[in-house]
Amino acid sequence: MASHRQNLFELPPELAAALGAGEEIREEHMEALLPDHGVLIERIISTGQASPQDFWYDQERDEWVVLIQGEARLAYPDGRMVGLKAGDWLFIPAHERHRVDWTSKEPPCIWLAVHGRLK
Repeated sequence: MASHRQNLFELPPELAAALGAGEEIREEHMEALLPDHGVLIERIISTGQASPQDFWYDQERDEWVVLIQGEARLAYPDGRMVGLKAGDWLFIPAHERHRVDWTSKEPPCIWLAVHGRLK
């Protein structure tokens, strides 16, 4: 694979245009930064989205996530809420059920997530 440069803070053109036009963005933007060869590294951009109230992520792999920009809150089935601000990171073991309870719209949340067998 050849060298490749990209900026984590630069929004994809179609997302930047939609936000600039004041359009409601229904889904998070997820983008794999490197091919998944056992470890997936992805950028996630949230603009006010949250998981449905009755939905829980139950992932096969561990996840390490850092919030690079914005603010967010994760919820757990036991009632715990974890607030995150830019610079905070969180390790979520495989099969630890969780959901995105809230994300800031302005500035958009930019997450860097690493999925794999990490522990």
